[in-house]
Amino acid sequence: MTAAIREAIRSQALAMGFDAVGFAEARLADAARADLAEYIDRGYHGDMGWLAHTAERRGDPRTLWADARSVVVLGLNYGGADDPLAGAVDPETGVISVYARGQDYHDTVKKRLKALARWIAERWPGELKVFVDTAPVMEKPLAQQAGLGWQGKHTNLVSRGFGSWLFLGEIYLSLALEPDVPDEDHCGACRRCLDACPTDAFPAPYKLDARRCISYLTIEHKGPIPHELRPLIGNRIFGCDDCLAVCPWNKFAQAGHEPAFLPRKELTAPRLAELARLDDAAFRALFAGTSVKRTGRDRFLRNVLTAIGNVPEAGPELIAAARHCLDDPSPLVRGAAVWAFGRIAEPRVVTAEAKARLSGEPDPDVTAEWQRLQAPVEYSRAWQ
Repeated sequence: MTAAIREAIRSQALAMGFDAVGFAEARLADAARADLAEYIDRGYHGDMGWLAHTAERRGDPRTLWADARSVVVLGLNYGGADDPLAGAVDPETGVISVYARGQDYHDTVKKRLKALARWIAERWPGELKVFVDTAPVMEKPLAQQAGLGWQGKHTNLVSRGFGSWLFLGEIYLSLALEPDVPDEDHCGACRRCLDACPTDAFPAPYKLDARRCISYLTIEHKGPIPHELRPLIGNRIFGCDDCLAVCPWNKFAQAGHEPAFLPRKELTAPRLAELARLDDAAFRALFAGTSVKRTGRDRFLRNVLTAIGNVPEAGPELIAAARHCLDDPSPLVRGAAVWAFGRIAEPRVVTAEAKARLSGEPDPDVTAEWQRLQAPVEYSRAWQ
């Protein structure tokens, strides 16, 4: 009986547009909990304090919900038709991660999960709960247990059918269903994802130090980006796809078919000089309905200015954009503008701006950025 229920759910999920469906017992292996504990103990989570605060619930589905017996793990393919790394060619444009170039995936995944959950609830007794990645769920270990793929050396899920391009969601059931066979690790000796990381964020295979990860630094991190990592970020202004894009398993993947995930034209190669002039209203209008909007205008402009500071031989338009941001109301934006301006403007102009602004700057972090301009080896890169 339960086998028939499981296959009926699988068929319905695929009919509703999910690309991958698997079933797991509502429990995690001891190794998954141990990995989470080590990750937090080493401080690899950075200032994502919510990971530490929810570790107990995250490490055990039945602590999150005591009645859970089975987990339906579902995947939606968001792979693009074009090379995700092509945007790095033009340094005067910003690169936004593939997943964020369309509509916010949370909305699409949750809506479809709820529709499937209603379909299940109408046919079989029992309670259920729906989760996307905003809940304390260890999605990738559950997905591996459900046979959807395995956690690669870059710590993301890898699928033989969809490469590294699956959004995940879960339905917890109080109904006990037979689990699928867990997938095995197929990475072998390959280390392309590790070698591709611009900031060397992998201390070892299968281990990620988020504090060095560009996705963390440009999305989750709230403060100034560490100085030693800024030059390594290049023109990535929201997330980073490098470790995902180089995975050899992507050669078997196909472009996603979900209309909501198709890239918006204005987000595929936005001009840095234009982005740097966004006020809050313009930022919200441009990124309405996308994942970028959740980061907020100030952090986003911090990222844009970091990218501007990395443009080789920046022209007058970019220099003017960085200079414009020296007057921004946000200290986070002003500090990033100081760094960018110091890297691309002529030294005598930088010196004059520092002299005019330093004494009147109320924020200590921005003051420190002006004071760092006394180190000419790091700054005025374009004029050396």
